[in-house]
Amino acid sequence: MAGMARQTMGSGGYCICPKCDYRAPHQRGVPCQEQRCPHCGARLMREGSYHHQLLLEKRKQKSERKDEGN
Repeated sequence: MAGMARQTMGSGGYCICPKCDYRAPHQRGVPCQEQRCPHCGARLMREGSYHHQLLLEKRKQKSERKDEGN
């Protein structure tokens, strides 16, 4: 899609694992999703990104359903 600007989050922040919550400082110029977690092998995601927000919402909903069952 030529002409579309790529959204960036800057050089700071962390890359996190969606499975085991491993955190590593983000390396400038290296997308988090190109890195793998050294503990479980999952692809990392940028903390605060759209996908990270979706993951947090999914965990919250799962926790709420679990609480309703008790």
